[in-house]
Amino acid sequence: MTDVMQNTRFTNLSMANRFALAPMTRTSAEADGTPNELMADHYEAYAKGGFGLLITEGTYTDDRASQGYANQPGLINDAHIEGWKTIVDRIHAAGSKAIAQLMHAGAQFQANHYTDQPLAPSAVQPKGAPLGFYGDQSEWQTPQVMTEADIKFAIEGFVKTAVNAKTAGFDGVELHGANGYLLNQFLSTHFNRREDSYGGSLENRLRVVVETIKAVRAAVGDDFAVGIRLSQVAVTDPDYQLPEGEAGFRQITEAVRDAGADFIHTTDGDVHRAPFVEGDKSLADVVADVDGIELIINGGIDETNHQDRAAAYPGSLLAVGKKALANPDFVQRLKDGKEIEDIDFAMLQPKATIENELAWRRKQAA
Repeated sequence: MTDVMQNTRFTNLSMANRFALAPMTRTSAEADGTPNELMADHYEAYAKGGFGLLITEGTYTDDRASQGYANQPGLINDAHIEGWKTIVDRIHAAGSKAIAQLMHAGAQFQANHYTDQPLAPSAVQPKGAPLGFYGDQSEWQTPQVMTEADIKFAIEGFVKTAVNAKTAGFDGVELHGANGYLLNQFLSTHFNRREDSYGGSLENRLRVVVETIKAVRAAVGDDFAVGIRLSQVAVTDPDYQLPEGEAGFRQITEAVRDAGADFIHTTDGDVHRAPFVEGDKSLADVVADVDGIELIINGGIDETNHQDRAAAYPGSLLAVGKKALANPDFVQRLKDGKEIEDIDFAMLQPKATIENELAWRRKQAA
């Protein structure tokens, strides 16, 4: 058995192995964002299936414009906290750790319980079309430009939900700074056309990310894991590249470390893809080269390559998405030498909800 299956230490957490469930949007909470029994069953299945760590789907952070999808879970009030507490208790009882991913949709806004107006760094729409898996919206709205007061409110939302996550029993939080959501939008020269202290140079575009991490760390203390998920690409723009290239991504890595982050979770189409306009390293390679920050890798990890990926990035966690969705017991299947199924995207039709997945599974079993 390779070390990927052995007990490991990550940040301040002791885990059964190096496998993490990647965060995946399931749009299955109640209309007001309250987590429910269906979600509890869903996450418990992955914990029982052997994953050492579960990272939840993106969870919205305030009662203004952070929610991006209908039936997206929140973590902003007592009902949300209690709903997540039930889920976290069941995850822990099954032997896994749990990290809450905190997300502000920004311009990638398809439905919101509180407002019809998206907010973003600039009045720039996402590229491409809205995501059919998560709603029926046919076109992106043009967002309203965030004022400095709006930015402050958004940061406070991340802070309050991080504290709420700690109250609910989570072992840490991951800020969603990837895939085209708000923190990623501030980093992106497509979304961020600002001419104030939050736009222009990479240092300025990083400012919201750094301020958010510092504020979250101050609020939750040093005994609670804090990290950030980072990518260049957005879900609607798979070709975006930072103009500053590999050196710019190293600057981002060092800045979030210095702000107080324990880990970076890189995500790309493949862990080893060299995506920069200048430089031949992958996102994960850059983070692995920086001292003082731990690493979660995501992108194309499966039963054929997990040992190579684990060896290439010693001490990192391996976040599995599509293969986990097809096989909630992915880790246990690996241990037992059982067949690993490929994902059938029919399970996510017409929407990527837990109910539709279960209906698909019942149909396959009939």
